[in-house]
Amino acid sequence: MKAAVLVQNKQIEYKDIDLPQMQEDSVLVRVAASGICGSDLPRFYHNGVHFYPIVLGHEFSGEVVEVGAGVSRVRVGDRVSGAPLLPCMKCADCQKGDYSLCKQYSFLGSRQQGSNAEYIVLPERNAVVFDSSISFEKGAMFEPSTVALHGVLQCDYKGGGNVAILGGGTIGIFTLQWARLLGAKSVAVFDISPERLALAKRMGADAAFDTREAGCVETARASVHGGFDYVFETAGVGATMKMAYSLAANKAHLCFIGTPHADLTFTPAEWENMNRKEFRLTGSWMSYSAPFPGREWTMTAEYYADGRLKFDEAFIGARYPMERAEEAFLLFETPGAVNGKILLMNEPYFTEAMRGK
Repeated sequence: MKAAVLVQNKQIEYKDIDLPQMQEDSVLVRVAASGICGSDLPRFYHNGVHFYPIVLGHEFSGEVVEVGAGVSRVRVGDRVSGAPLLPCMKCADCQKGDYSLCKQYSFLGSRQQGSNAEYIVLPERNAVVFDSSISFEKGAMFEPSTVALHGVLQCDYKGGGNVAILGGGTIGIFTLQWARLLGAKSVAVFDISPERLALAKRMGADAAFDTREAGCVETARASVHGGFDYVFETAGVGATMKMAYSLAANKAHLCFIGTPHADLTFTPAEWENMNRKEFRLTGSWMSYSAPFPGREWTMTAEYYADGRLKFDEAFIGARYPMERAEEAFLLFETPGAVNGKILLMNEPYFTEAMRGK
């Protein structure tokens, strides 16, 4: 099969590799679309891989073309999204259903070959079947949706509160939707991009704040009488992580979904917000619960199928044929060049997607 293979730092070769081996409990998926995740960038740009050569990609969708002898739930012809985590299922964390915390896990597109290829093999339990009414492009965005929902659920979330979301990227917009769907009184989104703020408004935000504007934090807090009941940081940026502390109401719930890539320091006064407000701070890692892969995945499939979970064309920054994967990754070198999810697509899915644009 053809695959976009990362052979060394910043170098991808589109070439023939062996078709992955089937197991009794596995399914072979013809990949339609594979998204470039923020976590793929250090792998591409900063030698952040476990080994070379490697096929990246873990946000994907496709069609099942073969099933192992022990497979009973998934059928040839099913449209599926792939849950990329491969937990050991034996450790104490896995036994408690905390699969994201497994220390002996493997991961598609990181610790083993991923979805930037014509085909991928995965265990049946990792194949999330979705309705034929859902496009493959939507299917490739299941994983960001599940990350967002997992973060919301980590916060002991209950409807009726005011919600702030820091970061209007793909995960931030999904967090907005899940907060709204699960009963938020109001949702405000904070970002530096006018386009992302406009998208947030289209997707149901009650307010959108440009964090470059002086006094935006004070204005936002005043709009909800002093602070937000739930604050979700999705950007992984030091400035917004500090801002989360300022936006929180007394007894609020804060969740850091974003992953920082630089040192983060707080002044004593900034940190003291947590003491004085007695808010609860938690992190969120990946997107899994019991039974594996969890309600994050089944709810995404259900809510997409019945239309409650919305999709906007602005979610997609660009579509590239798989053979131009290196070119797509190099877009991220130019500040402002990427505004939305970059999708790598195999034929004939790429041609079909572009025909309707």
